[in-house]
Amino acid sequence: MINRYEAFLVLNTQGKDETVKEIVDRLESEFEKEGAKIEQVQKMDKRQFSYVAGELDGGHYVNFVFNGDSQLIAKLRAKFKLDPEVYRQHFQRLKATSEKVRKPPKKVAAE
Repeated sequence: MINRYEAFLVLNTQGKDETVKEIVDRLESEFEKEGAKIEQVQKMDKRQFSYVAGELDGGHYVNFVFNGDSQLIAKLRAKFKLDPEVYRQHFQRLKATSEKVRKPPKKVAAE
């Protein structure tokens, strides 16, 4: 079954700030190689971490919204875990637009 997902990635671009666009393009092609249909890519610039994590004090944040099979997430997690430029990753299933919550109709007082 095809679902809609959001992937939030923190990139380790220490010393490579000028190559962020190439890294994001490469990651986008990795999503497409695995069968994802990308809807949107949001680049959120570099942000500082609230605490120092090892050698890193910050990273570039990127958000991918895509459609894909549920087994795709496991493949992407395994692939990005081995990628030295992906520092953190988080995947979340989004509600499809047709799954909007409908409110029950209001009761009308009988006359």
